[in-house]
Amino acid sequence: MAISKEFLEILACSQYKQAVELRSDGQALLCRQRRLAYPVREDIPVRRSAEN
Repeated sequence: MAISKEFLEILACSQYKQAVELRSDGQALLCRQRRLAYPVREDIPVRRSAEN
């Protein structure tokens, strides 16, 4: 089961509150404005940064 479009519309970068998009291979969420990638594991976004 992939991340739905509706779910992607409400997700935001946990650090900068910017919109995210799913990488073409489905393995990460991208915050393009801040050049961050959050991994997706077992269809669950892992939105915690390494610094936290």
